[in-house]
Amino acid sequence: MACFIVPGAEAVVTTVIAKVLKKKENAKGTPSHECISGKVRNLSRLLWGGSALLAFEHLWHGEIQPFFPFITALETAGGTAEVLHEMATVGVSMAVMVTAFWGAVTYAAGKVSAKKGMARE
Repeated sequence: MACFIVPGAEAVVTTVIAKVLKKKENAKGTPSHECISGKVRNLSRLLWGGSALLAFEHLWHGEIQPFFPFITALETAGGTAEVLHEMATVGVSMAVMVTAFWGAVTYAAGKVSAKKGMARE
């Protein structure tokens, strides 16, 4: 129903963080291989893509609609609690898993590039 909202909100936050970091890195003249903004931008892209696919899937199954109240579960009396529960359980766990995956891949890529860098010197 609304699980895509949590990763979508995280995507908004990471997009803003990436843009702020990019401005600071440009002002300092940080070399591109040392920039953290690109790594945060990658997380943002993962979150945006996943949220968009989930939103499309929910639209396809009729769980969201293009008019108010947007989420069909909110049309019933107990729907708000159901939506909030799904966001708190499924949405948060998906956002945490995507962020953990991104962190592991970013860490591993840093280790590999550091090892290659040492071999060249």
